[in-house]
Amino acid sequence: MKIINGFKLAEEVLSRRTSTEFYDNNLEPEVKQIIDEVRGGGDAALFGFTLKFDRVKLSSLEVSPEQVKDAYRQVDEELVSALKLAAERVGSFHQKQKDSLAKAGLSSLIRPLERVGVYAPGGTASYPSTVLMTAIPARVAGVKEIILTTPPGPDGTVPPPTLVAADIAGVDRIFSIGGAQAIAALAFGTDSVPAVDKICGPGNIFVALAKKLVYGVVGIDSLAGPSEVIIIADDTANPAYCAADLLAQAEHDPLASAVLITTSEQLADEVNKEIERQLKVLERQPIAAESLRKQGVIAVVADVDEAIELANLYAPEHLCLMVKGADALVKKLTNAGCIVTGESATVVLGDYVFGPSHVLPTGATARFASPLNVLDFVKFTSLLKVDKAALKKLGKAAATIARAEGLEAHARAVEKRLEPD
Repeated sequence: MKIINGFKLAEEVLSRRTSTEFYDNNLEPEVKQIIDEVRGGGDAALFGFTLKFDRVKLSSLEVSPEQVKDAYRQVDEELVSALKLAAERVGSFHQKQKDSLAKAGLSSLIRPLERVGVYAPGGTASYPSTVLMTAIPARVAGVKEIILTTPPGPDGTVPPPTLVAADIAGVDRIFSIGGAQAIAALAFGTDSVPAVDKICGPGNIFVALAKKLVYGVVGIDSLAGPSEVIIIADDTANPAYCAADLLAQAEHDPLASAVLITTSEQLADEVNKEIERQLKVLERQPIAAESLRKQGVIAVVADVDEAIELANLYAPEHLCLMVKGADALVKKLTNAGCIVTGESATVVLGDYVFGPSHVLPTGATARFASPLNVLDFVKFTSLLKVDKAALKKLGKAAATIARAEGLEAHARAVEKRLEPD
């Protein structure tokens, strides 16, 4: 990884406002065409795109209950047990959030969404954790029907771990569809796929652009970009742990960003050496190496306050504090999707089993966005109940503001109620 020295140079390298460059490309017209064809052609278009993009000829778009049951026989019991543990913790975390929401006492009606679509990446890989991290918060929120779409593998079937995770998470229906065509199907509906109210879950650039284009027809959680981490470390940090966490992020994707900001030149050198050692044994070594070569940065700064300022500027998806007195510094970190503290902690625990959803804001959107949570799956309806006393207290002010805006009928609607009986 390249090492840069000093706050000013690090500020230049790490400054960004948005990740629009990830979406500003010539793929949007192609994605729009896919959406239009699915909207017009329905199931036939879905079968056609699956054959074209996934090179799989499906006989059915929907995964049957029998296929889900059979998946359990194909998945190692240890993995099933791990998925159940993760599901329990994710459910417990979000249930506590729901309980605290119910106690807020807001003058609102809080209702779950009727039907939600969750997207899980797939194809050549399997991401059962994403199914848990999207479907379980929806289920806890009370969503009545959860639809999962995920690409088929090379053999034409959804990977068994994904099906097991969907069953554990309480997904109602599963469709073997990926890419922009899956997003279009969820947004507009087809003969087989029901239209949903909101679409959640990460995916590739085609999925992200499709979500962008259907927003307004349906709600979306976010426009997920490449994964990213910043580690803030001082001379007390373990170089091997730092390197391992940077590599864990880098192996996601060649576009993933792994950044170390440290107050120690010695640690910077040691982490670089550790990365070289650990990189050699990774199966995804080419991907991680490319990510670190293109986006990897080690910045050496004067003190932890400078490191925190840079982290807030960058607004990372994941932020790890490997410094002395880390807990006391959390309040200074204003822009991050997830903050990890303690030498025993790692982003990977949050990815799988800690509890909060791993669907996090990327591309500097942590400045204004939050992790996927129960609030993403409920809607608030304001509740106004006005008696005579409240009308007498508030009515004259409402009428005054209405007339200031030139809305005489508004003012009269209040004043009619203020007239003596």
